[in-house]
Amino acid sequence: MRKSIYLFTILSLLFIGCSGYLYTNLPPLEFSEIDYGFSVKRTLNNPYISYIDEGNGEKTIILVHGLASNAGFWRYNIPELAKHFRVIAVDLPGYGKSQKAAYPYSMSFFAEQIKRLADELELKKIVFAGHSMGGQIGIVFALKYPDRLEKLILASPAGIEEFQKGEGDWLRSVITTSGVKKTSEDGVRRNLANNFYNWSDRWEWMVEERVRMSKAKDFGEFAYTVVRSVNVMLDEPTFDKLDKISVPTLIIYGKYDWLIPNPYLNPGFPADVFSFGARAIPNCMLHEIDDCGHMVQIEKPEEFNRTVINFAK
Repeated sequence: MRKSIYLFTILSLLFIGCSGYLYTNLPPLEFSEIDYGFSVKRTLNNPYISYIDEGNGEKTIILVHGLASNAGFWRYNIPELAKHFRVIAVDLPGYGKSQKAAYPYSMSFFAEQIKRLADELELKKIVFAGHSMGGQIGIVFALKYPDRLEKLILASPAGIEEFQKGEGDWLRSVITTSGVKKTSEDGVRRNLANNFYNWSDRWEWMVEERVRMSKAKDFGEFAYTVVRSVNVMLDEPTFDKLDKISVPTLIIYGKYDWLIPNPYLNPGFPADVFSFGARAIPNCMLHEIDDCGHMVQIEKPEEFNRTVINFAK
């Protein structure tokens, strides 16, 4: 069943690769010039962290993006969530408008940066919401700083699927700095479309952003961060520590997630992975979104927002 669905998706993505859009010849887009649709602030320390800060509710939700994305990937969620909470969407170090350098990247490093941001903003307790890689960072945050968490929201989270050593080595070999730099526009579009159950032209802004920023002066540092992020997700596994999470947790995922589980290494269904996570975490709710892929917060923002609001309240 999943194999036939996956084959259908690959054929669809090949068709998508023939899109009439062309961004390759447009001017470079520097990371500082990316338009998230919201004003952006930044912390004072090194590395500085850029973040969106909207709403003024009693509770604060910190939104943490996934691999190779940025705070702008929460643009369909921030306005609605900000009606109920203070909402902070971050650019992790090395991503978006945040500082870029050869930092000692790890899941713990990223979790520490979120804690440092919360400290600077004098937030005693937060609701942590992480998508994909951001979800694995959230798991590490919950294990390291449980006293700073009120609730944990894991959206299509990495860190629950188990990889054996040989499988991890294969993933490392597939994603390289050179490969990130050389991805063509059609390749970018196919990679992004694979995050969705049903790709739409209304998300072409992601393709344009990624293609144009590949010509930015600090794109090399970004590519390095992406590759290091893949490696550190494998170096700091969390699937065997889920039972140590002590805060109320929500796992929200798309029924047709083509990325989790990995279709090459662990063919199966997303429900298998995330149901395992929900059973392993002591106090966990599980919510599946139908007709939805990996980018749950973008593909089905209304249901995502409603579920997050109800849980966080």
